[in-house]
Amino acid sequence: MLQEAIRIQAVRVLGVTIIAFISALMLTPALFKFLKKFGIKKQIRSAESAPIFAKLHAKKEGTPTMGGVLIWLSVLGLAIIFGILNHFFDGFFGYLNFINRAETYLPLAAMFIAAGLGFLDDLLGVLRIGPKGGGMTVRQKFIMYCVIAAIGAWWFYAKLGCLDNVANACILRVPFFGNFDVGLWYIPIFMLVVVASAFSADLTDGLDGLLGGVSLFIFGGLMIVSFLLRKYNLAVMIGAVIGSLLAFLWNNINPAKFFMGDTGSMALGITMGVIAMQTDSALLLPIIALPLVLETLSVIIQTISKKLFHRKIFLSTPIHHHFEAIGMPEAQITMRFWIIGFISAGFGVILFVFYLFGLI
Repeated sequence: MLQEAIRIQAVRVLGVTIIAFISALMLTPALFKFLKKFGIKKQIRSAESAPIFAKLHAKKEGTPTMGGVLIWLSVLGLAIIFGILNHFFDGFFGYLNFINRAETYLPLAAMFIAAGLGFLDDLLGVLRIGPKGGGMTVRQKFIMYCVIAAIGAWWFYAKLGCLDNVANACILRVPFFGNFDVGLWYIPIFMLVVVASAFSADLTDGLDGLLGGVSLFIFGGLMIVSFLLRKYNLAVMIGAVIGSLLAFLWNNINPAKFFMGDTGSMALGITMGVIAMQTDSALLLPIIALPLVLETLSVIIQTISKKLFHRKIFLSTPIHHHFEAIGMPEAQITMRFWIIGFISAGFGVILFVFYLFGLI
């Protein structure tokens, strides 16, 4: 009976993934037409503020942006549709419905809020409202990320009883060292993970298909982790994210017909951070999401070097722009990051399995 139930849940995940892919693909022409009609186009930073970037990406000026709407709109749309169908008809639609208070309320809410704020940032950029050509500053984004993360941390701590559903017991499992009840410290840890993943995703979104591709493997790893923990509704929701991402990539691979924009990168980054905390895999997220870590580290190293030694380590950061600057083709950079993403996500899942069975 248990094996049969697991098979059914696996079919649920696969089925919703396919439905999400087909649904998002069908929405794409309408979205593309909307972006073109209203002139929602990418504005490249000026040569004065980013000379190397401006030179490398000048040809991309005017490409439609905010394509990330396709991802979160598909996921949230399917969640609402399946939830309504399940409420009125139950039966078969119960297998498709993945709305669940304990598992998906928080990541769905976080995705929606982050997507909305990212949409606003993209809109400001398109209208060139704000400093340096438009859009929010790093400080403004940081404040927004912190607010979203704080709300999520409070919800998890106060409403869900942290990881073990036990009031006032927030267990942080550290591979090789054991379990620790961190109490209220769980809130700043939650915020740190979510903010870091949001910033990393934003930095990685710089080449055609780059963030979309590596996110596939990150969410794939988190889906396997969720499934192993028997958080099946969460696994199904992640399947919807993966299906939507695949449809987005259909038109985002080089040469991209539209870009993701902050409305997509914010939604993906914050959602993966929230899910990592829900599945107790936060300390493995730097491995599962290694490409995002490499991108962030390159920016940190560059900043420190410029501040302390007044010299640059990389020609341009994040590091994918450095590879562009030394002459590596864009598609080659993207595909190699995809390969790294696949290997690192797989390795992270292996470590989680070892940890789940008490081997580390």
